[in-house]
Amino acid sequence: MVNAAAAHGDVEAVWALLQKVADPEIPVLSICDLGIVRKVRIEGEVQVTLTPTYAGCPATHVIEQAVLDVLRAHGYAQARVTTTLSPPWSTDWISPAGRAKLQAYGIAPPAATRAGGAQVIRFAGLGGIPRTVDAPACPQCGSLHTELLSQFGSTACKALYRCLACREPFDYFKPY
Repeated sequence: MVNAAAAHGDVEAVWALLQKVADPEIPVLSICDLGIVRKVRIEGEVQVTLTPTYAGCPATHVIEQAVLDVLRAHGYAQARVTTTLSPPWSTDWISPAGRAKLQAYGIAPPAATRAGGAQVIRFAGLGGIPRTVDAPACPQCGSLHTELLSQFGSTACKALYRCLACREPFDYFKPY
């Protein structure tokens, strides 16, 4: 049986280890920065619950294996990773440190979404549809004078923009 105080200390240690697991698509972010680690419990084994950024995220299995690898490398031989899709992940779960890291890496961080309730994903500015989403600030120069080039950037969760001031292209992490 696991001592409750020892388990609590181990939970904190596990969270510290998870801070070292990089997101495979945006390596400057840890999976904790991204907000996909939902829960850590120790009940005879370490149990980590993850919520992927979206149900079809191709990096889910890579992240799960990275979590198991870091835990086992640090002596947690009995570990299990569970994926949950409810509640669905939201860009609001990205930590303030994660948003700063995105900005420094050259990716415009997502705007805040509405608190609570369902979120509408708008594909604005395409096919003659008027653009209703505010343009993100350029992560290079800070200008708000940017334009959407493609609804999909380097990954499905990002859109490709160009700054009209400094002319640099950049990814924008879409809010949802």
